[in-house]
Amino acid sequence: MSNRDYAVNVSGRRTQRGKIVLPLLKGLAYTLKNFFSKPITIQYPTQRREVRERWRGLHRLNVDGQGTLKCVACGLCAKICPPQAIRIVPYEEEGGTRFPKEFYIDEIRCIFCGFCQEACPVGAIELTKVYDYVDYDRQDFQFDITKLKDPEQFIFKGK
Repeated sequence: MSNRDYAVNVSGRRTQRGKIVLPLLKGLAYTLKNFFSKPITIQYPTQRREVRERWRGLHRLNVDGQGTLKCVACGLCAKICPPQAIRIVPYEEEGGTRFPKEFYIDEIRCIFCGFCQEACPVGAIELTKVYDYVDYDRQDFQFDITKLKDPEQFIFKGK
C-alpha cells in the first residue's frame, strides 16, 4: 500500500456556507416568531388557571338548607383516610341525633385521594377546587369546622 491510500482529504471536511447560514437564519426566524406571538404565561394572582372537573383541593363540610352540618359523625371518612388526617369527636343528643362536636382535617397530612368524599354516606364532605392555600405556620393547616364550612375564603386574591 502506498501513502496515497492513507491520505486525508482536507477539502472535504471544510464547512460550506449553507451549513452555517441556513441554521442561523432558521434560528432567527424562530426567535422572531416567538417574540411577536401571544405569551402563554398567565399573570397569577390576577388570572387564575382553570382546574379540571375532577380536581381535588381543600375539603368542605356541606350544610343543609337550615345551615346545620350534614355530617352525622359516623366516622367512615376518618376510618378510610390512608394517612389518618381526619379526626372526629362525635356528640349525640338525647333524641339520638348525632353530629360532630369536633371535626379536624390536617391538610398537610392529607394526600387528597378523595376516599373521604366517596365513603361519606350523606355527602357531607367534598373536595373543592381551591389549590393555592399557603401559610407560614403549620397550625394554620389544621382545619376545624369553621374553616371547613367555607374553604373558598382561602383563595389567594393578590395585593
